[in-house]
Formats: sequence, structure tokens, C-alpha cells
Amino acid sequence: MSELFQLRCPQCTRAITGAALALCPDCFYPLKITYDLPEVSRRLTRKVVESRNHDIWRYQELLPVAVDTPRLAGVGWTPLLRADRLGRRLGSELLYLKDDAANFPTLSFKDRVVAVAVAQAQALGYQVVGCASTGNLANAVAAHAARAGLDSWILVPHDLEPAKLLGTLVYGANLVLVDGTYDQVNRLCAEIAEVRNWGFVNVNLRPFYAEGSKTVAFEIAEQLGWRLPDNVVVPMAGGAQLTRIAKGFEELVEVGLVPPGQVRLFGAQAQGCSPIASAVLEGRSHLIPQVPNTICRSLAIGDPADGHGALATIAGSGGGADTATDEEIVAGIRQLAESEGVFGETAAGVTVAVTAKLISQGRIAPRQTTVLCVTGNGLKTVDCLQSELAMDRAVAPTMEAFENRYAALAGAA
Repeated sequence: MSELFQLRCPQCTRAITGAALALCPDCFYPLKITYDLPEVSRRLTRKVVESRNHDIWRYQELLPVAVDTPRLAGVGWTPLLRADRLGRRLGSELLYLKDDAANFPTLSFKDRVVAVAVAQAQALGYQVVGCASTGNLANAVAAHAARAGLDSWILVPHDLEPAKLLGTLVYGANLVLVDGTYDQVNRLCAEIAEVRNWGFVNVNLRPFYAEGSKTVAFEIAEQLGWRLPDNVVVPMAGGAQLTRIAKGFEELVEVGLVPPGQVRLFGAQAQGCSPIASAVLEGRSHLIPQVPNTICRSLAIGDPADGHGALATIAGSGGGADTATDEEIVAGIRQLAESEGVFGETAAGVTVAVTAKLISQGRIAPRQTTVLCVTGNGLKTVDCLQSELAMDRAVAPTMEAFENRYAALAGAA
């Protein structure tokens, strides 16, 4: 391992080397990655970062991958877009979109976490990688495995969107549909990891995988001119992305890349699967698992692995959480596309709808710098819009026919 990071148990302090584990073998506490931040601060300056390629590896000293480990280039450095038109609709004067719908290679933020996990899988000598997934992760693992020359085995609930299934199979992955919820699929993957020498990115490689989410925070701060935003709104499934974004901002401050500041983290969930947001809204310190019932399948995790961490992060940052109905999700997708030309998947609809509520309720002030995380591309979830955006019948190739259609559409507008 690089001397800059360790896999360590926060409870009993045991350090783990040369193994893929998510839980401490002594006390069963979730393992975390720690860094030698004083040494990182000596090596990683703004000048060093800005001299490197525009991908997640420009922050390599704050990622758990040894320098000599093979890594896949081109992931990350997605646009941070000023969203004035959407801001006017929602009531924000300083609204931004962190657009991972444009991420390489599979158009979601999962490319970040998988890039880190696959690099570590190669360092540990795995020839097979896999995952349990609600869709985007399946796409990313399949693509990154193909680029790295690894076999992939991917398990998903049987009712995922067709585009996400095809977006996994096209890379040559072994795709297994499971008649169950994501939580049941995840438990099955944990059992498989016990008996097969496979690297499951969100099971035994999870501590490394989760660290990839921090790069969203690193890029936001750098793209804002090396400063912290006031608020970040993050869609929540397992809860890891929100917690690691907070960790990313904290590390930037600790190594001296940005001035200190308070970033409030807000979580967004679909009303039909909101174990974390419901706990926040009800003032509970514990989670109550839910059975998912929402069009937003990418966030449909009823028993989130990092849920308690997300609760602590939200409370510690002074943030909050809220939910969106299926109808509000679809409206959010359309608002985002119509105002900013960004087509996000259902999770983006959740984020827009929840942000609208947070602003209208005064929990986010209009003049605060607020960043919305768009985590996946709308081309993956077109089925949720088909009834909303039905096509008219074709017109004859004549001016008369066009003028008639023009009059009808202009009148409807």
C-alpha cells in the first residue's frame, strides 16, 4: 500500500493490509480509509493539482490507490454548470449543477467509485469483479471491467429499467437477474464473496469504492475557484455519496487547498423509498427499513448501508433532507431539461424537486451558493417519461399540414 493511506478500523484501530474487507475481523466495525494528511499537504498543492490531467487522479494523494497501480484515465472532471434559468424557477440566485450525467464512460457518478475500486481490485490480484446494483453501478462495473480486461459478474433486481440492463450486457458482463429487492441482492453478493475469490466493488471492496465519491467534492471546490459552496443537495440511496462528499470537503480544508468553511449537506430521496430522509424529517436517530415503491429505482435501497453515517453527516453539517413523490420526480426531470438542457435520470428529478422544497421552506437561502448533484443520465430512464411526452401523429409533407400543426401547438403553449 501507499504510505499515504491505510485501511483501518476506527473502533479498535487495527490496520488491514493486502486484503479486501469491509468489516474489521476483530470487532466487526466498518473499516475506513485514513490518510497521512500532513504528508498529503506537503505533496498536494493547487499548482500540482492544476498541472495534472483533468480526471479524478489529479487528486491521487487523497485516493486509496498506490501510485504504481494500473488505473483507468478519463473518469471525472465533469462540468459544474451555472444554472440561472433553473435557479429563477426554484428561487435561487446562485445555483449550480454538478453534472455527472456527462461522466465517462457510462454517464453516471458511479464511474468515479468504480474507477477506484477496480484499481484496488487489480492491486489485490482479482481477475473477476462484481457488484449488487440498482442500475448505474452495473453499467460502470461492466464497462470498467472491460477496459481493465477483467471478467465481471453483476447481480441486479429483475425489474430494472431496460436501458440499464442493455447498458450492462453490451460490455460483455455476466448479468444475473434476481427475483428480489436490492437489499436481498446485496446480501446474496456478500454470500458469494465469502466463497469465491471475486472483488465485489460495493461489498468486500466497499471502503475503497466509497472513497471515489469524494472526487465530486474536490472538483466542486476547484471549479468554484478553490472555495467551498454553502449547500450541496445529494440524492441518497445507500448514503455513502453524501458522507464522502462531506469527507472530501473536510480533507481539502485539512490539507490547505481551500479556506475553512461550513458546507451544509442536504439529502434527497424518493418518497416511495426514503429511510434516511424519513428519519431526518421525523427527528429519529435510527433508521426504519422500507420496501421500495417508486419509479426512482436507482435510489431504491430500503436498508441503506451508510444510512446512519448519512444521518450523522446531515446533522453535523446543519443540513437536512426531504422527499419527492413520483409525480414531483417527473416534473423535476422536465424542469431541469427545459431550463438548462440537462437530461437527468429519475434521481436528478428527486434532487430538483427536493431542492425546490428546501428553498421554498427557507432552509436554503436564495443568495447562498448551492450545488445540485446530477448523478445519472436521463437516457437510462426514459420509460418514466413516455406517458408524459407522447408523440403526435406525423403530418403530411405540405405547408398546409405544417401550419395546422403549428396553430395547434402554438395555441396549446
